[in-house]
Amino acid sequence: MGRSHAGGGAAIPDILLQTDAVLVIDKPAGLPVHAGPRGGASLEDALPALALDKKRPPQPAHRLDTDTAGCLVLGRTRPALAELGALFAQGRARKTYWAVVVGGPAAGSGRIDHPLRKVSSAAAGWRMEAHPTGQQALTRWRVKGRGAGLTWLELRPETGRTHQLRVHCAAEGWPILGDPFYGAATAEGLHLLARAIALPLTPPLEATAPVPAAMRAAFAACGWQDAP
Repeated sequence: MGRSHAGGGAAIPDILLQTDAVLVIDKPAGLPVHAGPRGGASLEDALPALALDKKRPPQPAHRLDTDTAGCLVLGRTRPALAELGALFAQGRARKTYWAVVVGGPAAGSGRIDHPLRKVSSAAAGWRMEAHPTGQQALTRWRVKGRGAGLTWLELRPETGRTHQLRVHCAAEGWPILGDPFYGAATAEGLHLLARAIALPLTPPLEATAPVPAAMRAAFAACGWQDAP
């Protein structure tokens, strides 16, 4: 809907969908949703400019990794934020991700159900790992294209664990391209896009994020073609 622009010293992400109660924005890769203890830019800097005609800034209704680009849902009012939070907590929001993975599955579709747990050490910090004692985590996947030793996957998480898609793909032997945690970093960054979101509100809402410029070459190598 809109173009990124500067406001109040913060870059304002594109708005993909706007209603009186809900915004869906296109979060850039590398931008954390919340400010960390070390400071630095975050989406919180842009929220006042995203208030638009409201008295209060909108607030994120769910999480999206710093390294992940794409659809992020914001509630514009307190009742809307509560309703959206319940949708995500109950797993009723339909999230669709696109990823380019290194290698790829032999089959055309399937599911991954490795439980996940958080581990940490003073030397390496924290990360998630697949482990039988972890929390249940389920991801469904479908191949959309292949090429150049890469595979383009559509991923649908049915649970919302931290780094779920990244760990699940890596545990299967096909890490997401550019993943610095669970694969190998690249100059283009993590090739994981929160492609679409469908919200069962009244009326239902849907939004789709474009493929970022840094990811286009890898997706194109797997057969993706940009819409005219």
